[in-house]
Amino acid sequence: MFDRPAYIADPENMQIAPEVKIGVRAFLRGKINIGRGSWIGDGASLHGEGGLTIGENVGIGPHVVILTSQHDLQGNGEIMRNPLIMGVVILEDGCDIGVNATILPGVTVGKGAQVGAGAVVTRDVPPLAIVAGNPARVIGRRDNDRM
Repeated sequence: MFDRPAYIADPENMQIAPEVKIGVRAFLRGKINIGRGSWIGDGASLHGEGGLTIGENVGIGPHVVILTSQHDLQGNGEIMRNPLIMGVVILEDGCDIGVNATILPGVTVGKGAQVGAGAVVTRDVPPLAIVAGNPARVIGRRDNDRM
């Protein structure tokens, strides 16, 4: 289900399973696969040019940013003229991404993990971990019985 206006660029490159909710003013572009029952919050911005896989029952809060590409910083000094480096992002089943969090290229967020509001995730998050901060660090662990 798409709330209007949601902006879906390149829909031919996407696979969206049933029971997915995409919020108002969400922006999706690139190679994105979304599993059954996942929820994408209002104003979220998902850039999947490098590949983005969202598992089943994943929560992505309002205004989350997920990036799968970045400019190569090794170059001629003009960053915007340097080539893009792609990095697949994977959000495993049942993880939850808090409001205003940012996920950078090449990151995997493990099954059932929780990313705190405003976190900047620069490296993989283990399953059931709770991460927060900038850069995000493990601050706890979820109880497996609640999964």
